[in-house]
Amino acid sequence: MRTIKALCITDDFDRPTVATFIGMHRAGIDLTVVRPPPRDGLEAELANKSPNYDQQIASGCAALSEAGVRLVGFEFRGFSKATDRELLRVELRDGGYDVLHVFVNKALQNGLAATRGLSTRIVAYRGIVGNVSFFNPVSWKRFLNPRIDRIVCVADAVRNHFLQMRPAFLRLPGDRLVKIYKGHSLEWYADPPADLQEFGIPSGAFVVGCVGTYRPRKGIEQLIEAMAKLPEHWQAHLLLVGYMDSPVLEKKIAQSPIAERIHRSGYRQDAPLLTAACDVFVLPSVKREGLSRALIEAMVYRIPSIATDCGGNPELVVDGVTGLLVPVRDPGAISDAICRMYKDPDMRRRMGKAARDRIKTSFRIEDTIEQTIALYQSLV
Repeated sequence: MRTIKALCITDDFDRPTVATFIGMHRAGIDLTVVRPPPRDGLEAELANKSPNYDQQIASGCAALSEAGVRLVGFEFRGFSKATDRELLRVELRDGGYDVLHVFVNKALQNGLAATRGLSTRIVAYRGIVGNVSFFNPVSWKRFLNPRIDRIVCVADAVRNHFLQMRPAFLRLPGDRLVKIYKGHSLEWYADPPADLQEFGIPSGAFVVGCVGTYRPRKGIEQLIEAMAKLPEHWQAHLLLVGYMDSPVLEKKIAQSPIAERIHRSGYRQDAPLLTAACDVFVLPSVKREGLSRALIEAMVYRIPSIATDCGGNPELVVDGVTGLLVPVRDPGAISDAICRMYKDPDMRRRMGKAARDRIKTSFRIEDTIEQTIALYQSLV
C-alpha cells in the first residue's frame, strides 16, 4: 500500500495528541502538523487555554520534531481570512496531501473552503456532545457539511448524538461517524502524588477532588451543595483544580457552610498529581461531556470516581466497579455517593484498582494510533 500523506491541524498539543501523531509517523504515515502561532495571556484566557498554552505548544512541537514529524508554521490564527485559506490551499495542493485532519472548529470551516476542488479527503474531530443543530447555519459550515468524509467522535455518546438528531431525514449517515477514544499510557503517570498541605488541607483529611475549567455545564455548584450535606464531624475537604474564577462560583462558595474547607488551586500543570493525592474524584457535569481527560487521569492513579451519567462518563466509569454513576443535577445523589466512598475504604481501593485496569486495557494510546491509521487507509 502506498504511503498516505496527511496534514493535521490542532490547537491542543496534549500528551495523547502528540503521542498519536508520533505513533502514526512511526507507522509510516507521511504526517505534517500545523504549528499554531503563539497567543498572549488574554487571548489564551478568552480561548479557554491555559496560561502555559505557548509552553504546551513548544513542548509538544519539540517532541514531534525530535521524532521526525514535519511541522509547518503558518503566521495566522484559525484560518479566519481569505488570505489564510489561500495559504492553506497552497500547502494542500503543492503538498499532494491525501487527508486533511482537522481538530479545531474554525479551522474545519476554513479547511473546507481551502480544499474545494482538491481530491484531499477531510476528517473532522468532535470532542463534546451536542452544540450542533440542523437549524444553525454555522453547523452546516462545519460538522454537517456534506463534503466532510469522516467525523472522529471521541466517545460513543458523541456519535450517538449525531445519529439521534432531529429531524431524522437530515441525519448524517452512520458510516461517516467513527468512534475513536483518545488513548493514554500508564507510563505517563509515574510521578508521586502531590502534598495538599500547601492549600491548607490538613494531613490525613478526606479530600474530594475535581479538575476542570468552570462553566455552568460542569456542575461545580451541585458538587459544592453535595459537600455541604456531608456530616460536619467528617471535616471533608473539596479541592477544585483549574480555572475556577467566576463571580457565580465565588458567591456559591461564600454562601456554603463549609466555605473554609473548599480550596481552589487555580490552573496547575501538575493537576494529575493533585488528583492522585485525593481520596475520591468527582465529575459533576450536567451536559455535553465528551471523554474527560481529568477523569482518565484519576482512574490511572487508582482514585475511585463519582461521575454523572452525562455524555461519555458511563463509557469510562463502570458503575459499582470502577466508581459510581449518579444522575445529573442531583447534589443529594453526589453526597450519598461520597458517603459510600468515605465509609468503605476497601471499596475505594477495589474500585481504584479496577479503574486503572480499565484504562490499561480499554483506553490504550496504541489503539488510538491503529484506529486512526485504519481510518486514513479506508479513505485513500
